[in-house]
This record gives sequence, C-alpha cells and structure tokens, in this order.
Amino acid sequence: MPEARPAVRGWVSLVGAGPGDPDLLTRRAIDRLERADLVLYDGLVPAAVLALATRAELVSVARRKGEKTLTQSGVNELLIAAARLGQRVVRLKSGDPFVFGRGGEEALALSAAGVPFEVVPGLSSAIAAPGLAGIPVTHRGVASGFVVVSGHGPDAYEPLLGGLAPGAATLVVLMGMGHRLEIAGFLVGAGWDAGTPAAIVVSASRPGQRVWLGTIGTLGHARWDDVDAPDLPGVIVIGDVVTTAAGVASVATGTLVEEYTWQSRTI
Repeated sequence: MPEARPAVRGWVSLVGAGPGDPDLLTRRAIDRLERADLVLYDGLVPAAVLALATRAELVSVARRKGEKTLTQSGVNELLIAAARLGQRVVRLKSGDPFVFGRGGEEALALSAAGVPFEVVPGLSSAIAAPGLAGIPVTHRGVASGFVVVSGHGPDAYEPLLGGLAPGAATLVVLMGMGHRLEIAGFLVGAGWDAGTPAAIVVSASRPGQRVWLGTIGTLGHARWDDVDAPDLPGVIVIGDVVTTAAGVASVATGTLVEEYTWQSRTI
C-alpha cells in the first residue's frame, strides 16, 4: 500500500500596506505579495501596491456604506478555506493590521482553526501621515505623548476623549473625516480650547497628498475639492505640535492648501 501523502497546508500573512506609497512597504510585505496565490485587500489599498502581487488572484473585501459586502466572519472563512487548499494567502490592510484593521479578530479565527499565519506589520497612518506633513506627534516641551482614536462614531471616541485632559497629549483621529464637526464640538464641550491647532492630512504619501491647517474651531468647516469624498483617506491631528508643520515645510511632501490663524476662536 502506498504511503499516504501529508495534506497540503497553506498559510496566511496578515500584511500592513502602510499609508499607500509602495516605497514604504517593508521588504517582508513585498516578498509575501510577490509569492501570494490569493490577496484579499481593503478598499484603501492603492493599485500601485496591488500591482506587486503579479501571480495572485486579487479579491476586494472592502466595506462600503450602503452596499452589501462580505462580513468579517465571511472574510475569516475565506482565509481559512484558501489556506486549507494549500494557498499562500495575503490579507492586505491599509496601514498596520492591528491598528483598527480587525487583524486581531482574523488572527484569533486562524488560530482557532489551526491555520498557520504570520503578522507583517505596516507603517500606520497614525504616525506616517503627520510625519509626512511635517508634524511630529511628540515634540520636546510641547507634547510627550499621543493618543490614537477611531472617529467613525461617538461610541468609538467619546469614552476615551471624555477622560483625556484637554491638551494633555497630541490627538490623532483615524476614520474621522465624516465626523469632523461632531468631534470638534465634543472636544470643545470637554474643555478643549477652540483655538487649539488642528490639521488634516489627506492621501498621505500618495501623489495627491494635501495638508489643511487650522484649529479645532474651524476643523468641522474645512473644505477643498473632494475633501468629503467617502473613500478619501484622511488623518486628523490636534494639538500644539501642529504648529511645527510651518517650521519644517521644506521637508514635508504635502501641499498646504488652506491655513487659518492659530488664534481663531470660531466654532
């Protein structure tokens, strides 16, 4: 009787795509994309990054408001099924897999199913976007720490921000573009000065990168072409470190499109 062959086992790589520029991918991330059989990618991952997966089947698992999309449990099932078929699977996420990317949920599901996997960290836009705009999230004598929150709804940011002393740390808000006015109003109601510097970095590291500078008081009214497009990746930064952007403008890659005086008190 012939000896039974061991079952073919694939694996899953939970890969961070960074803020968007392929040059900011890690060497391991590039290697995994080049070797992948299947790539399940998020909506904010640009075509230039996907182009590195030259031999893989590309499947979008983006979630769109108002559209019927694959649930998280459905994504988990796809990852497990493909790996059990012996495929090399990349779950590609914008930024870092474990920063508001549900990578933890996928890691738990893969572990429970006995599927081999790895985590390939990516450069989170929480740090990359401010840095590319010339804004340090910490700065000696100005800010000794920073807080990152999701801005997709009050339940996500109010519990944490409600307990944060006004101005105690630099505040970085991801996924908050559509709730800028509400976030600004909440902060002022919690005791933050409406004149606190604020910035929005749009499409960080990409050819269309733009930077808006203003205050908490003007944050909710920031406008320029396409700023309210639902798929536009934007990062909000609040705190005195924002004023540093003007001093390091020569190394920032973005284009300043609008600027308000730091003393503005309009809300």
